[in-house]
Amino acid sequence: MNKRISILAALAIISLSFGCKSQLENAKTTVVPISGNCGMCEERIENAGFEKKVSEVDWDKESKMATITFDSIKTQTDNILKKIALAGHDSERFLAPDDVYNNLHGCCQYDRVFKQTQIDPVVVENQQIAVSDTVNEAQINKSNLEPVFEQYFSLKDALVQTDGKATSQIALKLLNALEAVDMKTLTDNEHFVWMNLQKNLIFDATHISETNDIEHQRDHFSSFSKNMYELMKASKLEFPVYYQHCPMANGGKGANWLSKESSIKNPYYGSKMMSCGSTVETIKK
Repeated sequence: MNKRISILAALAIISLSFGCKSQLENAKTTVVPISGNCGMCEERIENAGFEKKVSEVDWDKESKMATITFDSIKTQTDNILKKIALAGHDSERFLAPDDVYNNLHGCCQYDRVFKQTQIDPVVVENQQIAVSDTVNEAQINKSNLEPVFEQYFSLKDALVQTDGKATSQIALKLLNALEAVDMKTLTDNEHFVWMNLQKNLIFDATHISETNDIEHQRDHFSSFSKNMYELMKASKLEFPVYYQHCPMANGGKGANWLSKESSIKNPYYGSKMMSCGSTVETIKK
């Protein structure tokens, strides 16, 4: 009886695992070689390439081939391969950063055959990317985060003016800029931060755009600014940005914001306490 129960339990687990496998819309499949050695490599590669309802990766350690299935509307092969490379595994298109590869477990440190055979790689933030007909140097070096940053500064200025309607309208433009970000244009540092904060940034921008209530907008601007700080720190801006702090905001807990100006113009109180605050950090290229 116990043996029968064990078999039934095992079959149930197998059935559940197949049932949980996501069904991707607009599915497209490609097979590519990805370097690795062992079971740990397999788990790392597949986890790095997996995104719910977006992409799945099945890597075979014997053939070193990965079957990548993805929603072709939401992502492309390059985006998935880059995430896998950033986790430590080379492919024909992207090489893992040396420091990430060097930190892999000893049994995972595969022979870097692609590093030996790639021609004229482009170096972007210590990440080597092989240039092909589909990805040119201008696309790699140009980030489209600049419209996001500019809309953020406009949002801050509207809050300084205590103009809820203008703040809502600018937040909608900011939301459109966030949703238009193409990860292929991001540097490695930007990519890491963007992947972690994208949902939170869109969440706060959405809430700010959906109301004219200035206090509700300022509540979300506080958390939005905290995440925007991380994104600006990861970018190489062409101008200095001042990270400023108001100790009175957020119920006395304090809140920060970013500004192109060194002078204090408080977005949390506007004309009520325009000069309340101080610059705590200057972000420079």
